[in-house]
Amino acid sequence: MNINKENIDELNAVLSISLEKEDYEGKVKTVLEDYRKKARIDGFRPGKVPMGLISKMYRKPVLVEEVNKFVSESIARYLMEEKLNILGEPLPHKGERKPIDWDHDSEFEFKFDLGIAPEIDINVTPKDKIPLYTIKVDDKLIDKYIEGYAQRFGEPESVDKMTDKSLIKAEIRELDPDGEPVENGIHVDDATLSVELIKDDRIKKSVLSSKKNDVLTIDLKKAYPNDTELSAILKIDKSKVPDLSQNFRITIQDISLFKNAEINQDLFNKVFGQGIVKSEKEFREKITEEAKKNLVRDSEYRFSVDAKEILLKKFRSPLPNDFLKRWLLMINEGKFSMEQIEKEYDHFENDLKWQLIKDKLVDEHKLEVADEDMKQAAKDVARMQFAQYGMSNVPDEHLEEFSKRILASEEDRNKLKTRVVEDKVIQFVKNTAKVENKEISSEKFNKLFEK
Repeated sequence: MNINKENIDELNAVLSISLEKEDYEGKVKTVLEDYRKKARIDGFRPGKVPMGLISKMYRKPVLVEEVNKFVSESIARYLMEEKLNILGEPLPHKGERKPIDWDHDSEFEFKFDLGIAPEIDINVTPKDKIPLYTIKVDDKLIDKYIEGYAQRFGEPESVDKMTDKSLIKAEIRELDPDGEPVENGIHVDDATLSVELIKDDRIKKSVLSSKKNDVLTIDLKKAYPNDTELSAILKIDKSKVPDLSQNFRITIQDISLFKNAEINQDLFNKVFGQGIVKSEKEFREKITEEAKKNLVRDSEYRFSVDAKEILLKKFRSPLPNDFLKRWLLMINEGKFSMEQIEKEYDHFENDLKWQLIKDKLVDEHKLEVADEDMKQAAKDVARMQFAQYGMSNVPDEHLEEFSKRILASEEDRNKLKTRVVEDKVIQFVKNTAKVENKEISSEKFNKLFEK
């Protein structure tokens, strides 16, 4: 076997691999011998099928598989031994290639195009100024938090009058063109309909003038043209929506209006636990603490966005863009056209540059991820997941148990490691660059993300 790399330029190369019969024949014979031992062919005892017959039946597919496997392993070994930092994966050479005759050739040559990662020089110094915002916690912000909790723990309340915010509990029956219930058609006893989501004005007007126990005939596909919404209402698979009848009989069983929870002890207990908060004053104080923690996370996230932007501006090396577009087309075969890839390429290019920057800083400054870093990150993820369900005071032993489950999953662990590495890089930037502390209102802070 012979492997040779020819540099086209600093970012592109062609890898040529030549194979002789001795490179692969031993493995092919071993596989065919194994086939012979297991073959069950009429007229022959197990293991006694002539090798000539086995070779005639299986040699070509075995040869193709073993040669491709040999080539793949050889490329991987070569790239590792030569310490070549490539982007994407080797692609079949786009130039002229000699066709392979698997029936007669014994020597094979393969060529692959390589996209070479550029050498980059990313220096972070105190000359790099990055803002770190302190977001002010004011009464307006606390009121928003309270409103959010009141909505989360609110409940629908039966009312007599229909409004455009009403929820309707109804019995629904599918009708045929004559207005009669379809035999074995859709029948939902306890469907929930939102008046606000009705898109057809005529239908909405009809619904708004109705009351409890009224019976209406409605074209539900007009009322709710979104297939996902309609499939949820009718409790059917989304794929069945296009074949639905036009009209449905709606028997209104109840009308309700969603009402926010009252700001009282019951809400305090639901948000922070039984008896932890005992007055509205304490409730606001506790929410203030929570808001400050959340705003620190928001501030840190904004810092990472600004730091990333500054580092990307320092990335001035070109990339093998034509190669990368070909590679994206190959790995997304059938999903995206080259036109779509061209349209989204800038986002991919920035993501790739950011990955190369992180790799460079991690390697250059020995930003290692310890087991303790992973454990703490897993606990933070667990804490945030519980917080999404309004559970802000989860005992540490529960967080420990949940974090172990996260780390036990290889996929989750890899995602977490990627996040920890990024946190290490951002922390390095924060320790090295000049951090400019700035106080800002929550409204102005949110506008930073509108740019």
